[in-house]
Amino acid sequence: MAQRSNAEKKGIVRYRIIVKGIVQGVGFRPFIYNLARFYRLKGTVANTSQGVLIEAEGQEETVHAFLASLKEKHPPLSRITALEWDVLEPCGYSSFAIIPSGEGLGKEALIPPDVALCADCAREIMDPRDRHYGYPFTNCTNCGPRFTIVRGVPYDRAKTSMARFPMCPECAREYHDPGNRRFHAQPAACPACGPQVELVDRQGRKVEGNWLELSWRFLQDGKILAVKGLGGFHLVCDARNRAALKTLRRRKGREAKPLAVMCLLETARKYCYVGPEEEKLLSSPQAPIVILTKRADCNLPDELAPGMKTLGIMLPYTPLHLMLLNGPLEILVMTSGNRNGLPLAKDNGRALEELGGIADYFLWHNREIVNRCDDSVVAVIGDTAQILRRSRGYVPSPVKVAVKSSSPVLGAGGDMKNTFCLLKGNQAFVSQHIGDLGSREGEAHFFASLENLKNLIGCEPEVVGYDMHPGYRSSRLAAGIPAKAHFAVQHHHAHMVSCLADNGVDEEAIGVILDGTGYGTDGRLWGFEILTGDCTDFTREYHLAYVPLPGGEQAVRYPWRTAVAYLMKYLSAQGESLADCLFQSRGQELEVIKRLVATGFNSPLSSSCGRLFDAVSALLGLCYYNSYEGQAAIELGEMVLDPAEGKRLIPYPFFIEGKVIHPGGVIAGVAADLERGVAREIIATRFHNTVLAMVREAVRRVAERTHIKTVALSGGAWQNRYLFSLAKEILPGDGYRLLVHRQVPANDGGLSLGQAVIACRRWQQCV
Repeated sequence: MAQRSNAEKKGIVRYRIIVKGIVQGVGFRPFIYNLARFYRLKGTVANTSQGVLIEAEGQEETVHAFLASLKEKHPPLSRITALEWDVLEPCGYSSFAIIPSGEGLGKEALIPPDVALCADCAREIMDPRDRHYGYPFTNCTNCGPRFTIVRGVPYDRAKTSMARFPMCPECAREYHDPGNRRFHAQPAACPACGPQVELVDRQGRKVEGNWLELSWRFLQDGKILAVKGLGGFHLVCDARNRAALKTLRRRKGREAKPLAVMCLLETARKYCYVGPEEEKLLSSPQAPIVILTKRADCNLPDELAPGMKTLGIMLPYTPLHLMLLNGPLEILVMTSGNRNGLPLAKDNGRALEELGGIADYFLWHNREIVNRCDDSVVAVIGDTAQILRRSRGYVPSPVKVAVKSSSPVLGAGGDMKNTFCLLKGNQAFVSQHIGDLGSREGEAHFFASLENLKNLIGCEPEVVGYDMHPGYRSSRLAAGIPAKAHFAVQHHHAHMVSCLADNGVDEEAIGVILDGTGYGTDGRLWGFEILTGDCTDFTREYHLAYVPLPGGEQAVRYPWRTAVAYLMKYLSAQGESLADCLFQSRGQELEVIKRLVATGFNSPLSSSCGRLFDAVSALLGLCYYNSYEGQAAIELGEMVLDPAEGKRLIPYPFFIEGKVIHPGGVIAGVAADLERGVAREIIATRFHNTVLAMVREAVRRVAERTHIKTVALSGGAWQNRYLFSLAKEILPGDGYRLLVHRQVPANDGGLSLGQAVIACRRWQQCV
């Protein structure tokens, strides 16, 4: 008691502080250690499953100053979501120390995403005098793998795939030195004690010699390498070698889908326009693939991105990537290492089995990838960075939403571009890109990723939201997950609420959903929808007129079939004649399609925006076969003029009757322009202007009747640069508060967030 009385007389206090958020694996404890010493505080700091636990003892005003600095000056990779403290009796600490981690109660600590190679580590890799010279697993507190190697919290080496690599004395010294930038960097390693690279052939036999020089030689010879990275394998070849590109496409069965490339920043500038925001993204800790516009004099092979004005580029984000590019090859294809329809390969044995028919050699290592994680993809449109695929570098950082759930909720996502979402409190954890669920491997990837994320955040879902489409695999998987309640969610309502949640909004809004396919409440296929609603329910206000899809799913694959349907519905005999002229090479198949349209047999009705884009793309002769999802619409979007020039073109006519937007004037206008020989660029641009005019008029009518002024844009078609940029310019000018996606994709990759929030709200109404 005497010590406490003396402490109280001196104004000494002890604060027990818990810091929650991304505060492990980002240099937070050494930051706290050094900050406490600066303020001459005594106490301890430790990782727990709840976050970082600090005991700070000293003068009360000094502890307050410490707290203020903690909030303002925390490490750049950290993210504080909550800062809580209790004031306790002083206990007479003699110093400030970092103590071993503790489990604690519950799991509230957030695992950081993987972080791109930092400048300090890059410099060491290239310095012959440094012990990390030429070491492809060099990292520190400021960079390196996190999510892809972690098994549990608190985030310590023993709970990562680095546990099997005991540190050498030099690494151990750095790891335990609070003044070193590798202090408690869990993946820290060097050539003496860490993972090793190996180059093998298709049979798994080691290729003797210097792996880096051999890799360069093989790539220069036009060979394809399967390279193991942070979250899985890449298929790699020389991006300037046309023959290698053709071989890669043929072996992978990837006919036309663009291939991502990797290069240094100066090389990216050589081939593409790189704006300030794009450079910032390329060089960021997330290091996503960024969609850039090619320069007019870009002489890279067309096989990289057939029919495209853009190219997806990322910078080397691991030491291994940097070393591969520090030689005779300036730009490399770096595309996902998987067979079409299968998840990204992540294990050496499976990679050899799945990619053996594609890759000539395998450059792999012996550090296990715990959590598969594909590259993220981002496009900058105007001043907005749109995430097209949210994965490495962003996951598992949560999205803070306006609703708060007392029961954990799962949003199961869709069948394509699948992600799932775990909603815990007001934090939505959207998974990494899972992809296509159309295989046993895809389903296994879904469940393995779900189990891993549940374990990391300490969350067992009690409520499940899923897509109402009766044929979706994701819906079937969701039905098998034990829960107190399962809620079927309409596809486009989920899109709208995803946008609201992305913006931290919980209010009634007008949803403008331009999408490919979504099962509607009337049993038909929706996709061009003007909705009103909130996070619980919705009303369908306007929609595009239905057209038959001859052959159902085959019409999605073959856009010319949908073009025939539009021509016959809106131009009757004239349309049938035009179809005969445009698609005469289809022969007898064309006659079958015409009969299907005329009779309605095997021709489900669709109001899809994507199918309208498909039809116009086929009418212009751009794309008759979708070799990848959205190809026809993407190629049509690539055809448009610059927005500054294009917005002056007059839209094609259309009319709204009841709740239906009729595009007959669009089809007639496109046909007339084709007959007059109008340039395809002009027709494509006028078509885009018409779609925006349809949206603008429908929104005006809804707002006039309901007085709702908040408009949310969602659905894959809003990733169209021209449409998005004009909508962002025009709709706010009409007096609307415009909400767009910023943290999750507008496409089906963001669907699970909307499902989780809707299921949460509906469950709250039930209890």
